Amino acid sequence: MHILQHFLHKPVAFIILPIFALANTAIVFSGSITQIVAENNSLGIALGLIIGKPLGIFLFTLLAVTFGLCKLPSDINWKSILGVGLLGGIGFTMSIFVTLLAFDNETIINNSKLIILISSLIAGLLGFFVLNGILNKKHIEDEQ
Repeated sequence: MHILQHFLHKPVAFIILPIFALANTAIVFSGSITQIVAENNSLGIALGLIIGKPLGIFLFTLLAVTFGLCKLPSDINWKSILGVGLLGGIGFTMSIFVTLLAFDNETIINNSKLIILISSLIAGLLGFFVLNGILNKKHIEDEQ
């Protein structure tokens, strides 16, 4: 059973789940992508997911450590917290839920869903690269 689970992990995580997620968003593409990106709500969504959530996670962690509510583990640094904050920008599910509650115009909803997907992808990739760089650097230092 463990062999089957190990064998299916990557196809499920990287192919089946993304297809499932995209199919459930039911996005209807209309208009040009540059026009969609330039809309006020699109900029707000993108800035909120790519900058706002990571910044909020980082700052509240900094405040909690500063006021002595907690302390960072010895093997965690502030770059790691930033990387995790960037991963927090993958706000796919709740962002779409809030979009469906906030808007009643179908075009705005579809455009917002598209921007949520793009922004979540960007935040996820940024978080991956930050954490991957930190972990590779730590791995190299541990070998020396």
